[in-house]
Amino acid sequence: MSKTVTFLAIGALALATCELGGRPKDDEATPKTHQLNVTPKTVAWGYYDASAKPVLRIKSGDTVELQTLITNSPEGLEKALLPPAQVEQALRDVFKEVTDKGPGGHILTGPIHVEGAEPGDTLEVRIQKIKLSLPYSYNGFSQRGGLLPEDFPRTRTKIIPLDEKRMVARFAEGIEVPLRPFFGSMGVAPPASAGRISSVPPGIHAGNLDNKELVAGTTLFIPVHAKGALFAVGDGHAAQGDGEIDLTALETSLSGTLQFVVRKDLHLRWPRAETPTHFIVMGLDKDLTQAMKLAAREAIEFLTTEKELSPDQAYMLASIAVDFRITQVVDGTKGVHGMIPKEIFKKK
Repeated sequence: MSKTVTFLAIGALALATCELGGRPKDDEATPKTHQLNVTPKTVAWGYYDASAKPVLRIKSGDTVELQTLITNSPEGLEKALLPPAQVEQALRDVFKEVTDKGPGGHILTGPIHVEGAEPGDTLEVRIQKIKLSLPYSYNGFSQRGGLLPEDFPRTRTKIIPLDEKRMVARFAEGIEVPLRPFFGSMGVAPPASAGRISSVPPGIHAGNLDNKELVAGTTLFIPVHAKGALFAVGDGHAAQGDGEIDLTALETSLSGTLQFVVRKDLHLRWPRAETPTHFIVMGLDKDLTQAMKLAAREAIEFLTTEKELSPDQAYMLASIAVDFRITQVVDGTKGVHGMIPKEIFKKK
């Protein structure tokens, strides 16, 4: 056999190998990027529900560029002296056309069905980008919520301008608040047995965590409880203090880019997160002390399973190196999160 024929045979074999599986087809293996605009047909108003119809179906590894809406009504914003022309048309459309709503009040974008996600899996949500959609935000309180309704038995709403170029909020003359935008609510459907649940309290489904650490560049890990996970997102915050004591943050509309990965190898009972500098564990309970205990136990479990410490060592390390912070105290179910610094773990 001549060299030419030999090379042709090898080339044909290599081509056949690619066609038979050596090179995956683009539509089967290449992650896709989807766009999900917020409209009356793409929102879940005030709930997470395992029986909700998905507005988008994606595969593990896909990315979604999405929009979310501010948690307020056009009338509420205008009453706070926002010029009517500055109210988003999408918000007016949702308030006009959506009738299936509640029991909560957050306008969530979704749900998104992630192919292959099953109960017992973990949904890894990589928060790649978050961008302001409006030049303003608001903060408000009323006697119906917040930490101190007995001290503030009235209703107040303040429109607060946002300077995207300088990334500050102009709260008042001489007072500027640095912006760290994040989605207050990112969650999946609860178990089917729970039915439709309110978007207000966070839980094993994550949801309204109001965790200010979940900015762009971080990753959220959520236990899956329903087929497809049924992820929904909203409650945009331009910035927030730990505690969120008056019930609201710098509430605004945000857009974001999220990548979704189904983790068959990770089995969690509660949401966790990771930043470039920290691992984050969470405790959620109506009682703040119990939320703290749960966060502590989650930290100990992480240190024993992921860092191979004994329970005694983990308990000690959590006491001397982990910062436990009050996430929020205003969502019915209170939150505590533990910040485990990565820098304490030296490579062997």
